[in-house]
Amino acid sequence: MSTPGTTPDGLVIVDKPSGFTSHDVVAKMRGIAKTRKVGHAGTLDPMATGVLVLGVQRATKLLGHLALTEKEYLGTIRLGQDTVTDDAEGEITASTDASGVTREGIDAGVAQLTGDIMQVPSKVSAIKIDGKRSYARVRGGEEFDIPARPVTVSSFQVYDVREAVAEDGTPVVDLVVSVVCSSGTYIRALARDLGAGLGVGGHLTALRRTRVGPYKLDSARTLDQLQEELRVMPLADATAAAFPRWDVDARRAGLLANGVRLEMPETYAGVGAVAVFDPDGRCLGLVEEQQGKAKSVAVFA
Repeated sequence: MSTPGTTPDGLVIVDKPSGFTSHDVVAKMRGIAKTRKVGHAGTLDPMATGVLVLGVQRATKLLGHLALTEKEYLGTIRLGQDTVTDDAEGEITASTDASGVTREGIDAGVAQLTGDIMQVPSKVSAIKIDGKRSYARVRGGEEFDIPARPVTVSSFQVYDVREAVAEDGTPVVDLVVSVVCSSGTYIRALARDLGAGLGVGGHLTALRRTRVGPYKLDSARTLDQLQEELRVMPLADATAAAFPRWDVDARRAGLLANGVRLEMPETYAGVGAVAVFDPDGRCLGLVEEQQGKAKSVAVFA
């Protein structure tokens, strides 16, 4: 439990500004919360805005388990131009007249990129290749390939199609899209692959993350707002929102706190991490069912 005057344990849902890296936001939050114990659950590209989930104090133990949740985005894709980063931050590498692209072609391309797919992450990314960040290899002029990996795009919707002319005079097409996907999916890679499939190239020009798991934009606060009033979602509320709940009596709570591997109800078999609560409503930690017994994966008590 936090003592009076200290920063409480819990999550802070930040509406990240454009131009900030996720690490920039963590550094800023360390100053606001007056603690070094701050971490983030999954990065968000500097260009992107929206929901970034931070853990403060003991809630940093939650973050590795939150990173595997579903995410939702709103974005804009430009067809007709490729960039080195697959988004608007990078130098344009090719321009192609996209005026001949049809809505039918766009819908067919989107359909091919929906569902369980294999995706090659963008080269200018934090993916490690043989222990070295991909973006560092690009900066060093290295030639290399990133292996495709499985991701799930459960929804990829096009809300608007707008014809435009790029600064270099190329006729382009801008798409307003929404995407719901698994963690690890690169929206700029979707933009790149959609453009490639249509034969005109493509890149991401704007991105806003509206949800990470159960944490939505309506509960997020800007850094300026958090500077005025630090709002921390208590550990009990944060875990109850993200994990199945297992309430135990005082005796079992004591045994679990001392590392005893108790038998778990069958209903929790195979569901992954489960939040354990004592009779006072405190979250003791996260456990996983293993051969019928509770194995601790994060302890808060």
